[in-house]
Amino acid sequence: MYRAMTPQRITPLPAGHRLSPRPGLRAADDYDILQSRDTVALAAVWAITRAGMLALLVVDRLGDSGVAGEVHTLYRGWFEQLVHGTFPLNDVTWQYPPGAALVLLSPAALPWLTYFQAFVVIVLVADATITRALARAGLPGAWLWVCALPLLLNLPLARYDVPVTAVAVLGLLALARRPGLGGALAGLGAMIKVWPVLTLLGTPRGRTTRAAWGSAAATAVALLAVLVLCFSHTLGFLRQQSARGVQIESLGGTALQLARAVGWSGEARYQYGAFEFAGPYVSSVARLSLALTAAAFCWLLLWRVKARRWNPATPFDAAFTAVLLFTVTSRVISPQYLIWLLGLAAVCLTARTTVQRPAALLMVPAAAVSALAYPLHYDDVIAGTPLGCALMLVRNGLLLVAAFLACRGLWRATV
Repeated sequence: MYRAMTPQRITPLPAGHRLSPRPGLRAADDYDILQSRDTVALAAVWAITRAGMLALLVVDRLGDSGVAGEVHTLYRGWFEQLVHGTFPLNDVTWQYPPGAALVLLSPAALPWLTYFQAFVVIVLVADATITRALARAGLPGAWLWVCALPLLLNLPLARYDVPVTAVAVLGLLALARRPGLGGALAGLGAMIKVWPVLTLLGTPRGRTTRAAWGSAAATAVALLAVLVLCFSHTLGFLRQQSARGVQIESLGGTALQLARAVGWSGEARYQYGAFEFAGPYVSSVARLSLALTAAAFCWLLLWRVKARRWNPATPFDAAFTAVLLFTVTSRVISPQYLIWLLGLAAVCLTARTTVQRPAALLMVPAAAVSALAYPLHYDDVIAGTPLGCALMLVRNGLLLVAAFLACRGLWRATV
């Protein structure tokens, strides 16, 4: 038989007493307040640091480099040719995929500004876009990006690598929920500067991989077809790219710098838009760098075949590892390459399960030493003085250690 429910007497609250919100609701409110404060602090730090970077760019008196000159002269010269429907022809400094034209032509969208002013505005917009995307994904990554990028001084504002990094970061963050969009952005980035295609290396097997790679291929092919139809000499960059030598800032260049200190007869020359080594054994060092790049590619393929365990951070970790490997083994490690690595390192730090935290944090001192080498002491690097050799040895040593830690962490976490 059912027992009748006994009515419970409700004791009235004392006068003036109010109900307190549930602890869970209070905790959620406190978390939202903290998030809001962190976001405001992040925005303030971004504004202050970017104002400082902009001031350094306007003054442009760091070292003897003339960082802004690349936009004033080189980019503007390419822009003048591109607006007439032709890619640079017989220009040894044009070594970029045809999609780079999209970035170089973008200042035309702001006709009331000079080319230089419009270009810097576009870079700052791309920087702010990266910051916002990282802040939504995870504040630790956003803080790394906001605080580490200024270590490169005014360089990021005078190169088109920040917009490329924005495309890669947005694509990588979109892969989990919208693999088609992530793949399309990776394909677009690859047409601008090749390396963003590596962000697809860690996509989970199955539908996600098929959707991402298919979308990337379709986007790249479609964009290439449009550029071929609209411009002449679209693929001329391949000839200049294949002629590159060993840049003085690369890992091979560091070895040649040290060899020069003990009697090697080579010298640094300005050619193909950069200072490269010329002399005995340079071609052998260049071939060794290409062989190391091929070996890195084989290792990445091996990892892809053997990997069995995926977590939300695996695509981020794999992308960072891949770009870091290709950077370290490159014949050219320009200081702006650190912009790519800082962006991908920041994406890794947005995920709690990342295994790349040690390698990602090494990008911070690597960026600082890169700025010491260029633009502050670039004359020492060119001349191969003890200071110049030490700066390159430390910077490239940090990248080499980071590459080892990244590979080891990725392998142990997934294979």
